[in-house]
Amino acid sequence: NVVFRLMERLLVSTAIEESWIDAEPMLFLGEWCRHPSRRHRWENLDIEVVPYHWNDRAKVKGDRRYLDDLYEALLGELANELNERHGVDHGIRYWRILVGPWLGFVVQELFDRWETISAALSGFHVSGTIVLEGLPDARPAYDMADHLALTNSWEWNHHLSSMILQGFTNVDCLSKSVADEPGFRLSWDPEEPTAPMSFAHRLFVAGSDLLSRCTRSTDALVINSGLRSLRDELTLQRRLGQVPCLRRVEQPVHVGVESAQRCWSLGEADPGSFDSCVRKLVPSLLPSAYLEGYGSLGAQINRLRWPERPSVVFTSASHFYDDVFKAWCAEKVEAGAPLVIGQHGGHVGIGWSFVHDHQMEVADRFLSWGWEVATEPKVVPVGMLKAPVLPDRHLDGDGRVVLILGNETAQLTSLTSSALSSQFNEYLEELHTFVEELAEEVRGELMVRLSRHDTDWEVGERWRSRHPEVALDDGHRPVLDLLSETRLFITTNNGTTFLESIYLDVPTVMFWDTEKWGLTSLALPAFAELRAAGVFFDDPISAARHVSEIWGDVGSWWANPAVREAVASFSLQFCRQSPDVVDGILSELASVAGGR
Repeated sequence: NVVFRLMERLLVSTAIEESWIDAEPMLFLGEWCRHPSRRHRWENLDIEVVPYHWNDRAKVKGDRRYLDDLYEALLGELANELNERHGVDHGIRYWRILVGPWLGFVVQELFDRWETISAALSGFHVSGTIVLEGLPDARPAYDMADHLALTNSWEWNHHLSSMILQGFTNVDCLSKSVADEPGFRLSWDPEEPTAPMSFAHRLFVAGSDLLSRCTRSTDALVINSGLRSLRDELTLQRRLGQVPCLRRVEQPVHVGVESAQRCWSLGEADPGSFDSCVRKLVPSLLPSAYLEGYGSLGAQINRLRWPERPSVVFTSASHFYDDVFKAWCAEKVEAGAPLVIGQHGGHVGIGWSFVHDHQMEVADRFLSWGWEVATEPKVVPVGMLKAPVLPDRHLDGDGRVVLILGNETAQLTSLTSSALSSQFNEYLEELHTFVEELAEEVRGELMVRLSRHDTDWEVGERWRSRHPEVALDDGHRPVLDLLSETRLFITTNNGTTFLESIYLDVPTVMFWDTEKWGLTSLALPAFAELRAAGVFFDDPISAARHVSEIWGDVGSWWANPAVREAVASFSLQFCRQSPDVVDGILSELASVAGGR
């Protein structure tokens, strides 16, 4: 190993093979460079892979604190810069609502690439690297939603690493043009089709556009509520005493980049440091909606038939990726409207993430699915907003055991308590270990549900190769349909599905590596109870042996008093059933609006 590390290697940051030189020893920055479907191209090459820097969990803890502090400093600097450039005088909360989600993501993305490159240069002898030019995705995003799409692009991620390598290292960078025409795409990088809007949905949207003319200036604004159904959302608006209508999520007008507007940087920092790097790159990467398109964004929100002086603003999903809503919301909140955010899915309260930190910072009140903490008075438990309903159970015999796969991006988009980047391969290995440890009888009844959002890991093909006997679900059927046919439900990451299954009282076993999918101090006691009851495990072998043991009579195990007590306690805290969740939300909205 020492001999290999002393050898000069070409540094490679992407699976795009035009950046490779097969005849030379190569150093891949991460597992994402080795795309599974291209194994025939790389398996016989002389390749080393840089160990992932966040395999050190102590480093994760320290880096998280550092990045939180850096984000706050950068947000203030960026707010001042944008105020000056746009001739406005908005406060920090306004800019936190509008640009904060993007800034938090891009700071963590850049730091991840910086640290990965630093690990490569400190641990290996690098001969140089190839920087690909002419890639369509090597550009600033139009808006936050576009930024999220770009983070899944090989081209954009290569661009990000190349900016660091060219601007902040001494690595010899050889430029190579690979795309002479617009629309260049990798042949094995397919676009996901967009589902067409149904006629009924189009009709309802048209009706809502008409009803929006009845909006009063002081109505509450409800959008993307996270409630179970459209009926519940309209019921909430009706109980608020206003004409109910569905608010459409609008995309910002795409405005092109003007290089002359980006010749600036944020505050000063030590040359050669990451602090300096991020302050120079933020202006280059800033979505055009916040710079060149800011005026157009303002004009767009002025055309909305939304309340001029809303009594309260309520959303569970639009506050992060929806820039039109965020621009409108930031303006109204700055004018005094309270912002209430509802819990949208799992992980919240159980794990930590920048996404949750952000929503807690911008909200006046946060409506949780059951949890609360004395140190955070903003949090009010109202119960599970989506309140799922199980379809009629139509078990085939006694039902199957269904295992749900998680999904993570190949390259980090934000720092969170989960399997990060290349660690996803370790997560998959743990699942394979679980399957191999199952009794043959159970394995024969196993169905594995894939993620329909898998873009880089090709998990389906890997499962078919490793366990051809295991049935696969492609991830397009509703989870509730699967739950209605399930004898035992297995969840393998800290997400949403186990909250749904426990809420619906479907027998559930959970397992994951708590070093990766770390738990908050709030959640630790509840998970200790689940562990003692045989509902939660932190290793795949123990989980598989337990599943094999109870498979013959899952119902009796689930009915065991110790299991019932642990599950009931957990449910009360993290997926609470409410007799009328709409009424609970209504009460909190009225309380916040009345306190203005």
